[in-house]
Amino acid sequence: MNRFTGPALASATRELPDDAMPIDRRHFIATAACGAIALALPAAVAQTSSTETASMHGLIGRMIATPGQRDALIAILLESIGEMPGCLSYVVARDTANEDAIWITEVWDSEASHKASLSLPAVQAAIAKAKPLIAGFGDYVQTAPVGGHGLAKT
Repeated sequence: MNRFTGPALASATRELPDDAMPIDRRHFIATAACGAIALALPAAVAQTSSTETASMHGLIGRMIATPGQRDALIAILLESIGEMPGCLSYVVARDTANEDAIWITEVWDSEASHKASLSLPAVQAAIAKAKPLIAGFGDYVQTAPVGGHGLAKT
């Protein structure tokens, strides 16, 4: 488990739920951007080879919405559907133990594809729209996916 904080975010953050952890701007943008885009999945999965799978990049993160805004935040994360080169899987899920928390699970063909997605205009617009609804972030981990339903095996 990682804990990310930043002076700018800390000073601008409203009171957070007890289990929320503020993070620095870079991780905020990365997580929010990933949340803002997704459904290019079918085309990307169809083109993935086992060679590409060896370098897959995964992210699993918990986002905390401002109180009462979880469904609105989820809608923003899911509405920004556009072509996301390299995005193999993107799942947004409600946390069953915290009414303001969301889990986001992503698989990319590479870390470079994930980083490149952050500069797309649709992602930048989604970040701007979602930012006021995000109170903070919880657990955040990077993974190295090796396969699964919809993903090529290594």
